[in-house]
Amino acid sequence: MKLKKVLRLTRTERFRKSVLDLDQKTQEKLKKQLKILVSNPRSPSLKIKKIRGTRFIFEARVNDSYRFTFEYGEKNEIILRVVGQHNAALKKP
Repeated sequence: MKLKKVLRLTRTERFRKSVLDLDQKTQEKLKKQLKILVSNPRSPSLKIKKIRGTRFIFEARVNDSYRFTFEYGEKNEIILRVVGQHNAALKKP
C-alpha cells in the first residue's frame, strides 16, 4: 500500500493580514479551498496555474473573484503568500 504524503501549509504574515480583509463568506470558501489543496493539490476546482513572469509562484482559485498565491517549500510544505481579488493578488504575488 502506498502512503499518501501529508502537505503542510505555512502562512506568511502577508497572507494572514490579507485574509483579514476578506468578508466572512470568502474566508469560508478559502478554508474549503485550502483543505482541497492539502488533500488533492491537483483538484480541478483549484485551477492552479504558474504565474507568468515568476519561476516558482502559483495561483489558485478561491472563487470567481478571488485568488491566492503560493509556492512549494521544503519537504511537503506549501507556503501561502497572499489572497485577494484576482488582479490585486496577481499584481504582487
